[in-house]
Amino acid sequence: MVKEMRSEYSSSNPFSSPSSFHKHNHVFVKFAVSLLLMGLAFRLFSDSIRYISVLKPPPVETEQESEETETPVSSFLAQTPSSLPPIDFPATNITQDSENVKCDIFTGEWVPDPSGPRYTNESCLDIESHQNCMKNGRPDSAYFYWRWNPRDCELPKFNAHRFLALMRNKSWAFIGDSISRNHVQSLLCLLSQVEQAVEVYHDKEYRSKRWLFPSHNFTLSVIWTPFLVEAAIFEDMNGVSTSEIQLYLDKLDKTWTDQYNNLDYVVISGGKWFLKTAIYHENDTVSGCHNCPGKNLTEVGLEHAYRNVLRLVFNFIKGSDHKASVFFRTTTPDHFENGEWFSGGYCNRTVPFKEGEVDMRDVDTMMRNIELEEFEKASANGPEEGARLTLLDTTLLSLLRPDGHPGPYRQFQPFAKDQNAEVQTDCLHWCLPGPIDSWNDLVMELLINGKIYQ
Repeated sequence: MVKEMRSEYSSSNPFSSPSSFHKHNHVFVKFAVSLLLMGLAFRLFSDSIRYISVLKPPPVETEQESEETETPVSSFLAQTPSSLPPIDFPATNITQDSENVKCDIFTGEWVPDPSGPRYTNESCLDIESHQNCMKNGRPDSAYFYWRWNPRDCELPKFNAHRFLALMRNKSWAFIGDSISRNHVQSLLCLLSQVEQAVEVYHDKEYRSKRWLFPSHNFTLSVIWTPFLVEAAIFEDMNGVSTSEIQLYLDKLDKTWTDQYNNLDYVVISGGKWFLKTAIYHENDTVSGCHNCPGKNLTEVGLEHAYRNVLRLVFNFIKGSDHKASVFFRTTTPDHFENGEWFSGGYCNRTVPFKEGEVDMRDVDTMMRNIELEEFEKASANGPEEGARLTLLDTTLLSLLRPDGHPGPYRQFQPFAKDQNAEVQTDCLHWCLPGPIDSWNDLVMELLINGKIYQ
């Protein structure tokens, strides 16, 4: 076969002899094989180079390159004004997730908070003596280190900078009894860490006051009106009464209604004063009484009085042409044990209750139920009918804090001279700083994100 092929190839080239063809073919084959091997070697070499370049690690960043990368950030920080106020944590009040699922911020528990109080009796000058527990010598401080934690969401801490920014050129009033005054002191103390308020008014008994925050033109007031309706009270500053209270259930107290049109925001509440002995007046005549044996009057009961007063208040707010933002705060339970304030009751607990460890008293349950019922009726038609009504339900969370009251330390150093001295105790109002500061965390959250709780 091979020979025949060669003969074929020889016949194709008449100018070549068979010997020269074989010689030239041998050289040609060698040359072709060499080229093939060289091409293969080059291909392998180039592939190796590419493979190595793929696996090559990224260059190590030099110190100079690192400094240049940080320069823009450093420049920005360097240009930030030193007067820029720090942002309280968290910077924004966001309680809900992205789906805005409702959360009951009034149901939860008190959890340890190692950060402690946001002010002291030295950094806040607005604490009244009866609530200045540190100065008065209360020996324990564990009650500082708790915060209210709603069950299904996070409650941001009060942001004083943002609150004042929102309140620029606004007015805000707390309307009610001495618990409202306690509440406004807490707010004053929280805000004083940013700007100190200037007192511009007080009444004769220093029960109603007004302050101005000059840098923000923000006016903050407390209006003392313990019944919210007209009342003749015969009682001194220590609660000692010389006669029954005369209460006019169908006449709102002008002390607050005459100021209402000048207010942008209101926190209003009723409360414990309705437990006191009182003669009730309606339609300019005596209609009955509460706890008045021997007076030959019909025992109407405080339920009737409290419901009528709240209904009157809500009707006024809804019917007013002035559309303020109104927070209605529910009643505050006390923690007297083994007696009342006038009969040796005391409160010496040092830690919060857990849910289920304490039951609310029947009278507090009754008052809160009336509050919730009347609030629901008033807010049923929505804000288009009048002021925006928002519930501030502090009752249950306050019930869990028996440790937050002044107790005997409503007075300055009550046991300095006699460790066994009998002193009046306060298991209703709150030490400052103390649990009542969390009420303002709630107010701030409702102020920022209130629509999702409606």
